[in-house]
Amino acid sequence: MAGLPRGDVWQLTAALVDIASESFQEQDIVGVLESELRACDHLIVDRIGDNLIARTELGRERRLVLGGHTDTVPANDNAGARIDGDRMFGVGTTDMKGGVATIVELARSVIEPAVDVTYVLYAREEVALVHNGLREIEAQRPELLDGDVALLGEPTHGALEAGCQGTLRAEVTLRGDRAHTARPWMGRNAIHRLADLLMIVSAFDERRPLVDGCEYREALQAVHVEGGVAGNVVPDAAMVRINYRFAPDRSADDAVAHVRALLAPVMQEGDTFEVTDLSPGARPGLGDPLITALVERNDLEVRAKLGWTDVAFFAARGVPASNFGPGDPTIAHTQGEYLERQWLMDTHAALLDLVTHGA
Repeated sequence: MAGLPRGDVWQLTAALVDIASESFQEQDIVGVLESELRACDHLIVDRIGDNLIARTELGRERRLVLGGHTDTVPANDNAGARIDGDRMFGVGTTDMKGGVATIVELARSVIEPAVDVTYVLYAREEVALVHNGLREIEAQRPELLDGDVALLGEPTHGALEAGCQGTLRAEVTLRGDRAHTARPWMGRNAIHRLADLLMIVSAFDERRPLVDGCEYREALQAVHVEGGVAGNVVPDAAMVRINYRFAPDRSADDAVAHVRALLAPVMQEGDTFEVTDLSPGARPGLGDPLITALVERNDLEVRAKLGWTDVAFFAARGVPASNFGPGDPTIAHTQGEYLERQWLMDTHAALLDLVTHGA
């Protein structure tokens, strides 16, 4: 295909939306982006799998990492960009090809930034953590991810969403004893036992702590249930999958211990609690001069990130990180997701100012 549009981040976004890039199918978009970035003499470009890392090496005192993922969720009759006035529809418009377009345009156009910049475009963020492209880069060339502060282009509606909450997924299996449903008193119904557990989950008292001035909001939800043997058998096992979103003042181990303690009153011998996914959160990290400059010069709203994002990855490496992108997070992954031109322009202008003038 012809080269990507230059000097117009709106049209660049449309061009990227037109390149299908569902998770594990990012090869086409990565190939196009690699060609564009390697044509820039001021950038050093590395490709690791389907991940691109482009960086300046100007000897500046500080390094800013700008990151975004190139994959999207599967299309749902919304493949390709459709522009209606100042609104662009299509899978990935919100999450997060507007953010990726901003990163690419900055990488190509700002030849001598005030700080050294590392632009990271990585694969497979929308699937299980084990497949995440940042982990692939870290395993092979961890030094490419070094920096003083990081900003990810996740959709935040133009606000700065600081840090992120952690997420825990666990499968809780309650045991019973099989019997004929004509004589249920001879058994114990495991599905019926779920009632007490679900009462605890539904009555969860959400904690809303302030962490470095940002209010987080914890949540506990049952998201999947399995059980049953046959239409005439009292079931001897029932499983509920739960998801706990926890504030970054809790460690991952603390989160597991907290949920175990909540469910302890209904857990009996033979029952199991299995953690299937656990990702710690990240504290806001708002004190960095680059973040302060971004917020103050653009009068940005600052709030807590209630979901989990890869800012936690950077925070775990000692790099304070926040989320800042043009999309609306409340419509991410929906069939009708869209991007407003002004959201994109404002985000691009703020980051251009930061990269050009620094703190």
